[in-house]
Amino acid sequence: MTEPLKPQTVLDVDPWLEPNVPAVIHRHDLFRKWKDNIQQAEGGYDAFTKGYLKFGLNVGQNGEVVYREWAPNAKEAALIGDFNEWNRNSHLMKKNEYGIWEITVPPTSPGVCAIPHDSKIKISMVLPSGERIERLPTWITRVTQELAVSPVYDARFWNPPPEQRYKFKNQRPPQPKSVRIYEAHVGISTTEYRVGTYKEFTTNTLPRIRDLGYNTIQLMAIMEHAYYASFGYQVTSFFAASSRYGSPEELKELIDTAHGMGITVLLDIVHSHACKNVLDGINLFDGTDHLYFHEGGKGRHDLWDSRLFNYGSHEVLRFLLSNLRFWIEEYQFDGFRFDGVTSMMYIHHGIGTGFSGGYHEYFGDSADLEAIVYLMLANDAMHSLYPFCITIAEDVSGMPLLCVPVSKGGVGFDYRLSMAIPDMWIKLLKHKSDDDWEMSNIVHTLTNRRYREKSIAYAESHDQALVGDKTLAFWLMDKEMYTNMSDLTEYTPIISRGIALHKMIRLLVHSLGGEGYLNFEGNEFGHPEWLDFPREGNGNSFHYARRQWNVVDDKLLRYRYLNEWDKAMNHTEEKYGWLAAEPAYVSLKHEVDKVIVFERAGLLFAFNFHSTKSFTDYRVGVEEPGEYHIVLTSDEKRFGGFDNVHLGGQYFTTPLEWNGRKNWLQVYIPTRTCIVLAKN
Repeated sequence: MTEPLKPQTVLDVDPWLEPNVPAVIHRHDLFRKWKDNIQQAEGGYDAFTKGYLKFGLNVGQNGEVVYREWAPNAKEAALIGDFNEWNRNSHLMKKNEYGIWEITVPPTSPGVCAIPHDSKIKISMVLPSGERIERLPTWITRVTQELAVSPVYDARFWNPPPEQRYKFKNQRPPQPKSVRIYEAHVGISTTEYRVGTYKEFTTNTLPRIRDLGYNTIQLMAIMEHAYYASFGYQVTSFFAASSRYGSPEELKELIDTAHGMGITVLLDIVHSHACKNVLDGINLFDGTDHLYFHEGGKGRHDLWDSRLFNYGSHEVLRFLLSNLRFWIEEYQFDGFRFDGVTSMMYIHHGIGTGFSGGYHEYFGDSADLEAIVYLMLANDAMHSLYPFCITIAEDVSGMPLLCVPVSKGGVGFDYRLSMAIPDMWIKLLKHKSDDDWEMSNIVHTLTNRRYREKSIAYAESHDQALVGDKTLAFWLMDKEMYTNMSDLTEYTPIISRGIALHKMIRLLVHSLGGEGYLNFEGNEFGHPEWLDFPREGNGNSFHYARRQWNVVDDKLLRYRYLNEWDKAMNHTEEKYGWLAAEPAYVSLKHEVDKVIVFERAGLLFAFNFHSTKSFTDYRVGVEEPGEYHIVLTSDEKRFGGFDNVHLGGQYFTTPLEWNGRKNWLQVYIPTRTCIVLAKN
């Protein structure tokens, strides 16, 4: 039996939770009930999360194929496909008392499957009304589209011969202490006007990511989705890796190659909702509205036009928890970024609701306890089975205890995304002149996070790159990005300001904003255009659904300065480890000088956001006495700076209190420049 949660355990994490301790204990009791139920009925997490070895199509040692499917409403079921010429009577299935259908297809000869590898299959069912429906198996691991014939996916029996199966060569890298994430989409990772492939990503993009100093990749849009422009957020087949980019074996090679480079690979997992497609999704699978989802309005997301899971169902939990394990076991993913966690945790899904930070918003009637308990089970199960597993929550609400272990009353995530940070930068660039930026507001947004709960900070992600918004580089320089980004042109005020602020914003977020850092691919070099997938509204164009690596590789263009800065930031963090260190101590937020100064991981950071003033012999406080030198400055020529600040140098402290620190030293910080000093 799982141990009950003691009130003091919750208060030790956050004393402000005292009025809500009963609510925290109640949801933990619901979690304990589920965990104990799984233990008693299924033998625990290990057995329960192996659903993919029981359901769907599995091949035995002698070549027999066992197919199981949960479809309680069906009155008849048959496995049909190329292998039996789509005959609905030749391979009838049997149903047990739990509504699970089963059939064993014997081998044609010992060890030889009767269903050929990569051949098409379906399940055909008869409903109580007499209507016949045909569906793709819900646990299918391979689906393909023949767009010339129909946009609807075909299910395929993926069972390559041993010599064609990818064999993993590399060990998983150890879990990084400092998580530096490169958020990437395989399909857009080519410069050409088409969908990129797993193979191309492995060959062309992985080396870039490694050289930039990222130690983690977050792969988006991998779970199969019918509509490319949904960015992978309308999942149709939860166990199938998208066939747009290549084969399952090629995705395995991508992940294995990344592991060989020492890179951890996370999957952007979508368990918050599912595509409402019927013919190639899991909606209305057995003819009912409520198999995997809540029926009626509760099972529909108005904004996303999609279906919502019933997290209180035993079989739905088996499906989703097994889905997590499948991606770790079969593809060797190292963890997950959970999409749409805010939508899951609240009955209102965050629609039309602002979160003020008041604790009543998190523990009242609006909390969706079934969904929260599912997230607790998911985190508890994956961390128990795979201690290396990293989980990240996409939550805009600021739910307390989200990144606290389940055993202490938390939801169990390792990190949350700091979603307020990119919003702040967009608002500043959109609505305020540089002189009106408030240093204290910037610092507050960057440091305002739950005590002892880890955050992933980012200046911008894929959300800000999409059409309808603009990247930071675009907000800063869009008027001249097509005319003045060449070193052969004048260094205009717009481009000079844009490059300077792009670098400063990134280092400030990287060093002050959290315990992890994230960047969306291309944004590191100020990608010149937004992101827009082929769709009717743009004439199905691939023009914006690609990454223009050519502009960063061109030695005459200024994009390379931003790329070099990104690389320098990551490699400096790798050396000093500020993300894994205690939060920074901010000693100065000067509204007139527009200067921010703080210390973290033994480093001294100074940022001068003033649009015109440079400061000579600027006095800054520092706790540790000694001799300091500059290890990084945005003013270097190779970063598009002016080389006014020299690397190295000697900066001696004076033992006199300054800005609440025991010592001070004097530095030169030119306008729109940042410097980082380390002790000798």
